[in-house]
Amino acid sequence: MFLDLSYSGSSFCDLVTGRLPFLLTRWDHLHFSPEELGPLAKGTTVLALKYRDGVAIAGDRQATEGTQIATRRIEKVFKADEHSAIAIAGVAGPCLELARLFQTELEHYEKLEGVELSTEGKANKLSQMVKMNFPMALQGLVVIPIFVGYDRRRDEGKIYKYDVTGGRYEEAEYHATGSGGSHARASMKKQHRAEMDEGAAIHSALEALYDAAEEDIGTAGPDFVRGIFPTVKTVTAQGILDVQEDQVRAVCQRIMEARPRSH
Repeated sequence: MFLDLSYSGSSFCDLVTGRLPFLLTRWDHLHFSPEELGPLAKGTTVLALKYRDGVAIAGDRQATEGTQIATRRIEKVFKADEHSAIAIAGVAGPCLELARLFQTELEHYEKLEGVELSTEGKANKLSQMVKMNFPMALQGLVVIPIFVGYDRRRDEGKIYKYDVTGGRYEEAEYHATGSGGSHARASMKKQHRAEMDEGAAIHSALEALYDAAEEDIGTAGPDFVRGIFPTVKTVTAQGILDVQEDQVRAVCQRIMEARPRSH
Protein backbone atom coordinates (compact mmCIF):
# COMPACT_ATOMS: atom_id res chain seq x y z
CA MET A 1 0.00 0.00 0.00
CA PHE A 2 2.94 2.34 0.58
CA LEU A 3 3.83 1.93 -3.11
CA ASP A 4 0.61 3.70 -4.13
CA LEU A 5 2.00 6.44 -6.39
CA SER A 6 -1.20 8.51 -6.41
CA TYR A 7 0.09 10.44 -3.38
CA SER A 8 3.02 12.67 -4.34
CA GLY A 9 3.42 14.82 -1.22
CA SER A 10 6.19 14.66 1.38
CA SER A 11 4.01 14.50 4.51
CA PHE A 12 4.02 11.14 6.26
CA CYS A 13 1.08 12.23 8.39
CA ASP A 14 -1.04 13.06 5.33
CA LEU A 15 -0.04 9.78 3.69
CA VAL A 16 -1.09 7.71 6.69
CA THR A 17 -4.29 9.71 7.22
CA GLY A 18 -5.34 9.24 3.59
CA ARG A 19 -4.13 5.68 2.89
CA LEU A 20 -3.78 3.91 6.23
CA PRO A 21 -6.05 5.72 8.71
CA PHE A 22 -6.44 2.61 10.84
CA LEU A 23 -2.84 3.09 12.00
CA LEU A 24 -3.81 6.32 13.79
CA THR A 25 -5.75 6.43 17.05
CA ARG A 26 -9.09 8.16 16.41
CA TRP A 27 -11.52 9.24 19.12
CA ASP A 28 -13.53 11.85 17.26
CA HIS A 29 -16.37 9.40 16.56
CA LEU A 30 -16.64 8.42 20.24
CA HIS A 31 -18.13 10.40 23.11
CA PHE A 32 -16.82 9.95 26.64
CA SER A 33 -17.18 12.05 29.73
CA PRO A 34 -14.12 12.43 32.00
CA GLU A 35 -15.89 10.16 34.51
CA GLU A 36 -16.32 7.42 31.91
CA LEU A 37 -12.68 7.63 30.86
CA GLY A 38 -11.53 7.30 34.45
CA PRO A 39 -8.05 8.26 35.74
CA LEU A 40 -5.55 8.79 32.93
CA ALA A 41 -1.77 8.95 33.20
CA LYS A 42 -0.74 12.56 32.69
CA GLY A 43 2.68 14.05 32.16
CA THR A 44 3.23 17.31 33.98
CA THR A 45 5.78 20.14 33.86
CA VAL A 46 8.02 20.81 30.85
CA LEU A 47 9.89 23.99 29.95
CA ALA A 48 12.33 25.64 27.56
CA LEU A 49 14.53 28.72 27.72
CA LYS A 50 16.91 30.49 25.38
CA TYR A 51 20.54 31.21 26.21
CA ARG A 52 23.55 32.63 24.42
CA ASP A 53 24.26 29.61 22.19
CA GLY A 54 20.82 28.04 21.73
CA VAL A 55 17.92 26.61 23.72
CA ALA A 56 17.64 24.33 26.76
CA ILE A 57 14.55 22.11 27.08
CA ALA A 58 13.68 20.08 30.18
CA GLY A 59 10.97 18.14 31.95
CA ASP A 60 10.36 16.30 35.19
CA ARG A 61 9.91 12.50 35.13
CA GLN A 62 6.60 11.97 36.94
CA ALA A 63 3.21 11.03 35.51
CA THR A 64 0.09 11.04 37.66
CA GLU A 65 -3.33 9.37 37.63
CA GLY A 66 -5.60 11.67 39.57
CA THR A 67 -3.99 11.96 42.99
CA GLN A 68 -1.79 8.89 42.48
CA ILE A 69 1.65 8.54 40.89
CA ALA A 70 1.39 6.50 37.68
CA THR A 71 5.14 6.35 37.02
CA ARG A 72 8.24 8.13 38.24
CA ARG A 73 10.37 7.52 35.14
CA ILE A 74 8.39 8.76 32.14
CA GLU A 75 10.27 10.62 29.41
CA LYS A 76 8.67 13.89 28.29
CA VAL A 77 11.52 15.43 26.25
CA PHE A 78 12.37 13.93 22.84
CA LYS A 79 14.78 14.61 20.04
CA ALA A 80 12.76 15.46 16.92
CA ASP A 81 15.69 15.65 14.49
CA GLU A 82 19.29 16.88 14.51
CA HIS A 83 18.37 20.50 15.32
CA SER A 84 15.04 20.35 17.14
CA ALA A 85 13.32 18.77 20.14
CA ILE A 86 9.83 18.46 21.56
CA ALA A 87 8.54 18.28 25.13
CA ILE A 88 5.04 17.07 25.92
CA ALA A 89 2.59 17.73 28.75
CA GLY A 90 -0.87 16.19 28.92
CA VAL A 91 -2.36 12.69 28.75
CA ALA A 92 0.59 10.33 28.40
CA GLY A 93 -0.68 7.98 25.66
CA PRO A 94 -1.58 10.60 23.02
CA CYS A 95 1.50 12.64 24.04
CA LEU A 96 3.89 9.79 23.30
CA GLU A 97 2.07 8.94 20.06
CA LEU A 98 2.29 12.55 18.86
CA ALA A 99 6.01 12.74 19.69
CA ARG A 100 6.80 9.55 17.75
CA LEU A 101 4.65 10.60 14.79
CA PHE A 102 6.35 14.00 14.69
CA GLN A 103 9.79 12.36 14.65
CA THR A 104 8.72 10.14 11.74
CA GLU A 105 7.16 13.09 9.91
CA LEU A 106 10.42 15.07 9.94
CA GLU A 107 12.51 12.06 8.92
CA HIS A 108 10.09 11.20 6.10
CA TYR A 109 10.19 14.78 4.75
CA GLU A 110 13.99 14.89 4.81
CA LYS A 111 14.32 11.56 2.99
CA LEU A 112 11.90 12.56 0.23
CA GLU A 113 12.97 16.18 -0.22
CA GLY A 114 16.68 15.70 0.45
CA VAL A 115 16.77 18.72 2.79
CA GLU A 116 15.83 19.40 6.37
CA LEU A 117 12.53 21.20 6.89
CA SER A 118 13.01 24.79 8.12
CA THR A 119 12.53 25.50 11.83
CA GLU A 120 9.36 27.47 11.14
CA GLY A 121 8.15 24.68 8.84
CA LYS A 122 8.64 22.15 11.65
CA ALA A 123 6.71 24.39 14.05
CA ASN A 124 3.88 24.72 11.53
CA LYS A 125 3.79 20.97 10.94
CA LEU A 126 3.51 20.31 14.67
CA SER A 127 0.69 22.87 14.81
CA GLN A 128 -1.23 20.88 12.20
CA MET A 129 -0.72 17.66 14.15
CA VAL A 130 -1.94 19.22 17.41
CA LYS A 131 -4.99 20.49 15.54
CA MET A 132 -5.67 16.93 14.33
CA ASN A 133 -5.77 15.92 18.00
CA PHE A 134 -8.45 18.50 18.86
CA PRO A 135 -11.39 15.98 18.75
CA MET A 136 -9.43 13.87 21.24
CA ALA A 137 -8.80 16.94 23.39
CA LEU A 138 -12.57 17.46 23.62
CA GLN A 139 -12.77 13.96 25.09
CA GLY A 140 -10.25 14.96 27.77
CA LEU A 141 -7.17 13.57 25.97
CA VAL A 142 -5.27 16.85 25.91
CA VAL A 143 -1.78 17.19 24.39
CA ILE A 144 0.21 20.41 24.91
CA PRO A 145 3.72 20.44 23.38
CA ILE A 146 6.67 22.80 23.49
CA PHE A 147 8.81 22.80 20.35
CA VAL A 148 12.37 24.14 20.21
CA GLY A 149 14.82 24.31 17.34
CA TYR A 150 18.01 25.97 16.25
CA ASP A 151 17.37 28.08 13.15
CA ARG A 152 20.63 27.85 11.20
CA ARG A 153 19.43 30.42 8.67
CA ARG A 154 19.03 33.07 11.39
CA ASP A 155 21.67 31.58 13.70
CA GLU A 156 19.44 31.57 16.78
CA GLY A 157 17.37 29.28 18.97
CA LYS A 158 13.58 29.26 18.73
CA ILE A 159 10.83 28.34 21.19
CA TYR A 160 7.22 27.67 20.15
CA LYS A 161 4.22 27.01 22.40
CA TYR A 162 0.80 25.65 21.38
CA ASP A 163 -2.79 25.50 22.54
CA VAL A 164 -5.20 22.58 22.17
CA THR A 165 -6.65 23.95 18.90
CA GLY A 166 -3.24 23.92 17.20
CA GLY A 167 -2.53 27.61 17.74
CA ARG A 168 1.22 28.25 17.47
CA TYR A 169 2.98 31.10 19.25
CA GLU A 170 6.68 31.95 19.35
CA GLU A 171 8.22 32.83 22.71
CA ALA A 172 11.14 35.26 22.84
CA GLU A 173 12.80 34.07 26.06
CA TYR A 174 11.27 31.09 27.87
CA HIS A 175 8.10 29.07 28.37
CA ALA A 176 6.75 26.30 30.59
CA THR A 177 3.53 24.31 30.46
CA GLY A 178 1.84 21.53 32.40
CA SER A 179 0.40 21.54 35.90
CA GLY A 180 3.46 23.29 37.35
CA GLY A 181 4.01 25.54 34.36
CA SER A 182 3.01 28.81 36.04
CA HIS A 183 5.43 28.21 38.93
CA ALA A 184 8.25 27.31 36.52
CA ARG A 185 7.61 30.45 34.46
CA ALA A 186 7.72 32.60 37.59
CA SER A 187 11.05 31.04 38.52
CA MET A 188 12.58 31.56 35.08
CA LYS A 189 11.30 35.14 34.97
CA LYS A 190 13.56 36.01 37.91
CA GLN A 191 16.64 34.21 36.58
CA HIS A 192 16.60 34.45 32.80
CA ARG A 193 19.23 36.52 31.01
CA ALA A 194 19.67 36.50 27.23
CA GLU A 195 23.47 36.37 27.57
CA MET A 196 23.56 33.43 30.02
CA ASP A 197 25.84 30.53 29.08
CA GLU A 198 24.88 26.86 28.84
CA GLY A 199 25.72 26.06 32.45
CA ALA A 200 23.56 28.93 33.72
CA ALA A 201 20.71 27.88 31.43
CA ILE A 202 20.79 24.30 32.72
CA HIS A 203 20.85 25.56 36.31
CA SER A 204 17.91 27.90 35.62
CA ALA A 205 15.88 25.10 33.99
CA LEU A 206 16.47 22.71 36.88
CA GLU A 207 15.76 25.36 39.51
CA ALA A 208 12.48 26.19 37.75
CA LEU A 209 11.47 22.52 37.86
CA TYR A 210 12.51 22.38 41.53
CA ASP A 211 10.33 25.43 42.26
CA ALA A 212 7.41 23.87 40.38
CA ALA A 213 7.78 20.62 42.35
CA GLU A 214 7.61 22.52 45.64
CA GLU A 215 4.26 24.10 44.70
CA ASP A 216 2.60 21.53 42.40
CA ILE A 217 1.68 18.04 43.59
CA GLY A 218 1.86 16.66 40.04
CA THR A 219 5.48 17.70 39.44
CA ALA A 220 8.33 15.61 40.81
CA GLY A 221 11.55 17.05 42.18
CA PRO A 222 14.91 15.26 41.96
CA ASP A 223 14.81 11.87 43.68
CA PHE A 224 18.27 11.17 45.13
CA VAL A 225 17.14 7.91 46.76
CA ARG A 226 15.89 6.29 43.54
CA GLY A 227 18.36 8.15 41.31
CA ILE A 228 15.65 9.83 39.21
CA PHE A 229 16.37 13.30 37.85
CA PRO A 230 14.80 15.62 35.27
CA THR A 231 15.58 15.23 31.58
CA VAL A 232 17.52 18.13 30.04
CA LYS A 233 18.62 18.63 26.43
CA THR A 234 20.35 21.53 24.72
CA VAL A 235 19.83 22.51 21.08
CA THR A 236 22.58 24.52 19.38
CA ALA A 237 24.14 24.98 15.95
CA GLN A 238 26.11 21.77 16.60
CA GLY A 239 22.94 19.76 17.18
CA ILE A 240 21.19 18.21 20.20
CA LEU A 241 23.05 17.26 23.36
CA ASP A 242 21.66 15.18 26.22
CA VAL A 243 22.84 16.69 29.49
CA GLN A 244 24.40 13.80 31.39
CA GLU A 245 22.75 12.53 34.55
CA ASP A 246 25.89 13.17 36.63
CA GLN A 247 25.77 16.85 35.69
CA VAL A 248 22.03 17.08 36.37
CA ARG A 249 22.52 15.39 39.75
CA ALA A 250 25.31 17.81 40.70
CA VAL A 251 23.25 20.87 39.76
CA CYS A 252 20.21 19.57 41.65
CA GLN A 253 22.44 18.95 44.69
CA ARG A 254 23.68 22.55 44.61
CA ILE A 255 20.12 23.88 44.26
CA MET A 256 18.92 21.80 47.20
CA GLU A 257 21.85 22.83 49.41
CA ALA A 258 21.28 26.51 48.63
CA ARG A 259 17.66 26.36 49.85
CA PRO A 260 16.99 27.59 53.39
CA ARG A 261 16.24 24.74 55.76
CA SER A 262 13.00 24.84 57.74
CA HIS A 263 13.11 24.24 61.49
